[in-house]
Amino acid sequence: MSSFSRVVSCLSFSVMLLLQGSVSADGMLPETTVVILYEDDGEATINIKNTDSGPALLHSVIENVPEDPEPLLIVTPPIARVEAGDTQLVRFISTLKTPLKTQRLKRVSFEGIPQARAAGGATIGITLRQNLPLILHPAGLPRHQAPWELLKWKRQDDRLSVHNDSAYVVRLGLEVQLNPLNQTGLLPRSYILPGEVLVLQTEGALSKVSSVILQPATLFGFAVDHYQADVLGHEG
Repeated sequence: MSSFSRVVSCLSFSVMLLLQGSVSADGMLPETTVVILYEDDGEATINIKNTDSGPALLHSVIENVPEDPEPLLIVTPPIARVEAGDTQLVRFISTLKTPLKTQRLKRVSFEGIPQARAAGGATIGITLRQNLPLILHPAGLPRHQAPWELLKWKRQDDRLSVHNDSAYVVRLGLEVQLNPLNQTGLLPRSYILPGEVLVLQTEGALSKVSSVILQPATLFGFAVDHYQADVLGHEG
């Protein structure tokens, strides 16, 4: 197995373990897998349930993605005590100074800090954290159900890239099948922001690649059927 194939296999296995862990974990449970703040509304809300057997502090934090460090919203309450089985409403309030031109991507973490318990004379506290994407949607921008259809895939020599000329954040799986080759390309991350170009990691010659098959995710994070897109290419 090549080094590139081993990377792909390890990533797939890690994602599988991560998904299994998030399904079975106790602690703070968000009601949705994505937070969406529509500029027209000025705020978004989400309910977080404490599924643990005891009270816990809910710590909510907005995180910037590396490509977009501008602060665009605040969270309230940042810290709240949530009793076992209870639900806490968390609000995200826009602090935009100028109107949005495209969707913007942030992340939000919900960390449950359980009440410390004594065990064998030692105090033990286990922190459980959920991390979700948060998308800000501009006023007047139509809600596109399949923004991955707007991506453009281009090949030049042995370089394969994907271009997002749209106003939408597109989320998709890291692995991309290259047709008609029996090969897989690897994206550097699982999202592409408006106006961005990402270059895939590939092996071997790409002159015969005519299309790609990708695994997109909807705005709410649900996987949908694989999507095939044509590749525009020429030799440099």
